[in-house]
Amino acid sequence: MNLKEIKELIVLMNENELMELEVERDGMKIRLRKSASGKIETITEEHAMPRIVQVVSQEQKISESAKPDRNLAAIKAPMVGTFYRSANPEAKPYAEIGQAVDIGQVVCIIEAMKLMNEIKSEVKGKIVEILVENARSVEYGQALFMVDPVVK
Repeated sequence: MNLKEIKELIVLMNENELMELEVERDGMKIRLRKSASGKIETITEEHAMPRIVQVVSQEQKISESAKPDRNLAAIKAPMVGTFYRSANPEAKPYAEIGQAVDIGQVVCIIEAMKLMNEIKSEVKGKIVEILVENARSVEYGQALFMVDPVVK
């Protein structure tokens, strides 16, 4: 699958207001997923070995010269449940893009079996991306936030 075909898939996603699209062709699988922040994550798999190729915002053009990767840390879901950014719909979200977080700071809630579980950051740094929309189901180990960690 080449760059032009990937661009066409992104256009197809946007035109049909899709949040996720998966295509398999010639032993290669590509999955496009739109995050809550409007970024599209492209994941390709060849022979069942997944790797993240590139993350770009919708406004950016996909270019063959990708920016160098930063060492971002993921805050992952420790359980299956429903992701909530705040304690209730009227409350301020626990974490926002650009906000600094400390180790042990609550960043969201995951509801599992009618119990609200506070999810705390295991890394100190700045939140650069929120990967899940509010009130969406999450799976164990799914990345919820990307954090640019503070180097000691």
